[in-house]
Amino acid sequence: MTRPPSNPSSNPPIEAALKAEAGALGFVQCGIARADAIPGAAERLAQWLALGSHGSMGWMADRSHQRGSPAALWPEVRSVVMLGMSYAPAEDPMKLGAEPAIGRFSAYARGQDYHDVVKRALKALARWLVERAGGDVKVFVDTAPVMEKPLAAAAGLGWQGKHTNLVSRQAGSWLLLGAIMTTLDLAPDPAGGDRCGSCDACQRACPTDAFPAPYQLDARRCISYLTIEHKGPIPAIFREAIGNRVYGCDDCLAVCPWNKFAEAAQSAQAFHARAELAAPEIGDLLSLDDAGFRAVFAGSPIKRIGRDRMVRNALVGAGNSGLDALAAPVAALLDDPAPVVRGTAAWALGRLDPLHYERERILRLELEPDASVRDEWV
Repeated sequence: MTRPPSNPSSNPPIEAALKAEAGALGFVQCGIARADAIPGAAERLAQWLALGSHGSMGWMADRSHQRGSPAALWPEVRSVVMLGMSYAPAEDPMKLGAEPAIGRFSAYARGQDYHDVVKRALKALARWLVERAGGDVKVFVDTAPVMEKPLAAAAGLGWQGKHTNLVSRQAGSWLLLGAIMTTLDLAPDPAGGDRCGSCDACQRACPTDAFPAPYQLDARRCISYLTIEHKGPIPAIFREAIGNRVYGCDDCLAVCPWNKFAEAAQSAQAFHARAELAAPEIGDLLSLDDAGFRAVFAGSPIKRIGRDRMVRNALVGAGNSGLDALAAPVAALLDDPAPVVRGTAAWALGRLDPLHYERERILRLELEPDASVRDEWV
């Protein structure tokens, strides 16, 4: 989008006006970075990919040459406007960990799809910027090869904490990020300084030890990766630690001491938990078919994982629950068409009702056509 700039001499500096408009649109933070503000990002990304820490997220590597620099994605860009929208939950999301019959969703996913909410506000702000100052713009929300977190730190929104996510002095760890790239030369903001100090609360909170060192994440051990990105059977060594988390994990974010300031940065109404996603029964999740899954999760970012992965995750939660009442709905999934569901159902049944499991194993092991499911029975 391009438009010649207006020229009212009495207007405040465009940067200050831009930030005021961002606040009016629901963003709790707005900062500006030069397009060349993250010179070391490409090398750090390459090292991370070389270690295989991205797991099966091949898309991270496929366009890695564009991720390292905004100019590699769009050569004409001169400035990047980084924005943060708060999704701070009203209550500590870790409280649901003590309720084994309940499935836990990450706080950001319990309301409307953040892609839609943030992009709508970004587009409105981008239109305002073009009308006021001209230039070309492009907007991004998590779906393009843009390194939002390093850029947000460079733009002064905060710093990348030891859990590798952005931490803000104003909004804690509860920020959804968006970017507006522009051909305008805007005055950059000072970069954010690291304020983690000696705190290692996020490192100690991780149920699966996904941080080999501070500021490093091995996604292959991360519950968010395992329950959202990973398509096959969840490795058995992580299942017990997953507990009742059926979509993502908030633990490393929830324990961050900087969240005490997030209360002042009220989260957008769009991210308040929908009634059906606030505390869903694991038994209800086990009963979902494709149509039911689409109906429940319409308008939610959760819909992207599909029914089979959701039921797989719910089966892990059921197996960890210790609830006898869930044995029957688990056993009903032993004949599911999806191997990842059948296999995880076998594991969960073994946890809930070992005698029933053994009877089913004798009947099913030699007849099961899928090797991954046979592994679960063995």
